[in-house]
Amino acid sequence: MKIKSLLLFAAIALFAACKHKPTGKVAITMTPEAGFGIGDDKPVPTSVHYPAGFSPDSVVYYIDSVRLGSKPDSSAFNIETKNLHMGMRTIMAKVWSDGQVYLGMTTFYKVPKEMPERLTFNVIAKFPHDTAADTHGLSYDNGFLYESVGDTTHGEIRKVDLATGKVLIRQRLPGKHYAKGNTILGDKVLVLADKEHVGYIFDKNTLRPEGTFTRTDGANGGGITTDGKTIFYDDGTNRIWTLNKDSFKKIDFIDVYDHESPVNLINELEYVEGKIYSNVYSFDTIVIIDPVTGAVNQAINLMNLWPFKDRPKTFNNEDNVINGIAYDAKGKRLFVTGRHWQSIYQIEIAKHLPQGIAAPDALPAPGTIPRN
Repeated sequence: MKIKSLLLFAAIALFAACKHKPTGKVAITMTPEAGFGIGDDKPVPTSVHYPAGFSPDSVVYYIDSVRLGSKPDSSAFNIETKNLHMGMRTIMAKVWSDGQVYLGMTTFYKVPKEMPERLTFNVIAKFPHDTAADTHGLSYDNGFLYESVGDTTHGEIRKVDLATGKVLIRQRLPGKHYAKGNTILGDKVLVLADKEHVGYIFDKNTLRPEGTFTRTDGANGGGITTDGKTIFYDDGTNRIWTLNKDSFKKIDFIDVYDHESPVNLINELEYVEGKIYSNVYSFDTIVIIDPVTGAVNQAINLMNLWPFKDRPKTFNNEDNVINGIAYDAKGKRLFVTGRHWQSIYQIEIAKHLPQGIAAPDALPAPGTIPRN
C-alpha cells in the first residue's frame, strides 16, 4: 500500500517542528519505507541506517512523538501495533553521537485486517414521520424521539412521540444556526450546529436552553453520540473526536478506516452496544465502527429500506437521504429515517437477505463506501 501525499506532508511538518534539528551532514534513513501499510496486529520492525564509519551512542525511537525505547545501534526495534488507532503513524528516531542528535523519520499506516462484514436488514415496524422535517440527527429516550431538523436559515430540536409522530415540543437554535446531530446525556440533550464551533445544551424534558459548549476541532458539525462516559462527534470527514462529558474538553480522536483506506463522509452517529453506528452521507450505508481503534467492522446495506418505487415522483432522492439513527437500549430497538421521509423504520440487522431483495452477488459491496 502507498501512502497519500497528504500523509507525507504531515510527516514533513512534524519533522520540521521537532525540537532537535538534524546536525551536520550525516544522512539518517529508516525502514520500513514511508507509506508501509499493515492490516494486522503484528509488530512493525524498524531500524535506522547511516553512513559507514558513523558511530551512534544510542538510537531513541518514538511513535507520534511518544517515546517507545532505545537501542545502542542500528539493530531492529519492534513497534507493537495491537492497540494503535487506525490511520497514519509517524516513526521518528533520534540518533545520538558525541553529544549531537541526528533525526530519521518514516511513516506507516494501519488498516483493519479484513473487509467489513456485509449485513442487510429486516423491517420490524414503521412509525409516522413528519415529511416537513429535514432530519439531521435522531435520538431515543423513554418513548420519545429527539430530532434535530432545519435548513440553512434556521434549526431546531424537537421532542416527538414515537408512536404517533406528533411533535410535542420544539425549540429553535439561536440565530440562523443549522441543527445537526444530537444525543442524550443524562437529563440533557446536546445538539451540534453546522459550520460553527459550538454545541447547544437543552433540558431533556422541556427543551429549555441551558448553555453551550465549544468544539475546538472540525470545521463542520456532523453527528454526536455518547456512551455515557465520553462524547463522540465527527466533522463530516473520516475523523471522530472525543470530549470529556463533564468539561467538554478534547480528549483524542480516531480515524475511521476499512480494510483499504479512509471511510469519508461519516455523519449521523449513534452508540449501540459498544460500537458506533454512522451513516455514510449520501450513500445507503451504515458503517459499524470500533470506538477505540476506528476500524469499520461491519457495513449495513440499506438499499430498498424505503423502496424507490414507493416514493413520490417529485421526491428529491439525491438530497433527502438516510440521515437519522436512534437506539432504544432497553428495548434493543434500532430506528432509521431520512430527510423528509414519511416513516421511521424499526429494523433488525440481518446476515441473510430478506425475502424480495436481490441475491448477494447482485448487491454492491457493501453499499459503496466513498474514498479519498
